[in-house]
Amino acid sequence: MTFAPEGTQATNMPGMTGMAKAYERWANTRGGLNGHRLRVLTCNEKNTPGGAADCARQAVAENAVAVVGSYSQHGRAFMAPLEAEGIPFVGGYGVSSEEFQSPLSYPVNGGQPVLIAGAGHQLSRACDQVALVRPDTLAGDTLPVMLNAGLRANKMADAADILAAEDSADFKPQAGEAIAHTTGTGTGTGKEREGKARGCVTAVLGERTETFFDAFRRTEPQRSKPQISSVLGSVSQSLVDRTGGRESPFEGAYVTSWYPVASDPLWEPMRRVVADFAFGDDTVDPDDSGVQTTWIAYTVLGEIMNRFGKEESIDARRIRRSLNEARPVRTAGLTPDLSWRSEDMRAVAGFPRIVNSRVTFQVVRDGRLVAQPGEQPMDMTPTLVQAPRTA
Repeated sequence: MTFAPEGTQATNMPGMTGMAKAYERWANTRGGLNGHRLRVLTCNEKNTPGGAADCARQAVAENAVAVVGSYSQHGRAFMAPLEAEGIPFVGGYGVSSEEFQSPLSYPVNGGQPVLIAGAGHQLSRACDQVALVRPDTLAGDTLPVMLNAGLRANKMADAADILAAEDSADFKPQAGEAIAHTTGTGTGTGKEREGKARGCVTAVLGERTETFFDAFRRTEPQRSKPQISSVLGSVSQSLVDRTGGRESPFEGAYVTSWYPVASDPLWEPMRRVVADFAFGDDTVDPDDSGVQTTWIAYTVLGEIMNRFGKEESIDARRIRRSLNEARPVRTAGLTPDLSWRSEDMRAVAGFPRIVNSRVTFQVVRDGRLVAQPGEQPMDMTPTLVQAPRTA
């Protein structure tokens, strides 16, 4: 099963379920996964605890061997039913803390903690003061802790923490507060900031990030130009394209990612599958982080299936046992080789299941998300180990 929210007033990830179905069609035209026909169930998680629990219960009722490449903030709601039945959760998007705590979770990236810590490193090189605009949710509560860990690693002051309703349509108050914290203008503290370097404003609001930066642009004083930034999932190539390409308000924005840039040839196999098997489903955007995560998660499942015999019966217990084996799983260079043994876990308080802490640093140049010049992929493990416990 793959589940993700669709048609909600907050973050929607329909491309994840679309990618799962495209992968199903592609795999079965090739004889399945190592001779086993693949059947993919999809479910609308609805961005609610009840929706997440319903999807997990459906996976149990349908005897799913794994939940793969899914998105939900409501880890407590979906992990409990899966744990009760021993169903592994493979390659979730990484937005709930339970994905990095449950022994039945097998993450392929470092989730929001790694992205936000990476953003702290990225911004500390360009800014003297940072304002973070983030959702007023349990998942959002971890963001300032991780961002500040990245800032502190580079001897920067903590960011201003600005909360917003997850489904808000009016971010003008938050935009004014962000301006105040980074330029000394507008509403807010009003502290004098003469002689300071450039301020930075980062927003991590999922689909509402565009709405916030629209309000921010309208509020921004003409004399000041704070650096804007975000993370993969809140800013994407499709968002830049939709908002004007080279003329987009995101031109020059910093973005922290888990993966190589979308133009990297490593993504070409996924692009071919999307082109040939998504059947015109325009939600399946190869540049979308949810689509990319789902592709990687199903790549892991395919690699695990290759460890079984073609006539061997497959169930959740066998999948889980293979995931726990010593041999690492390869993802064709999209991530480091992945292994979920206890000795492979990072010593990160609250997130013990993180096995991949790598981030890449990107910037919007001429309407394209490209690798930030002079910046190499970076392992966030040392930064996360120093961060206070958040879960």
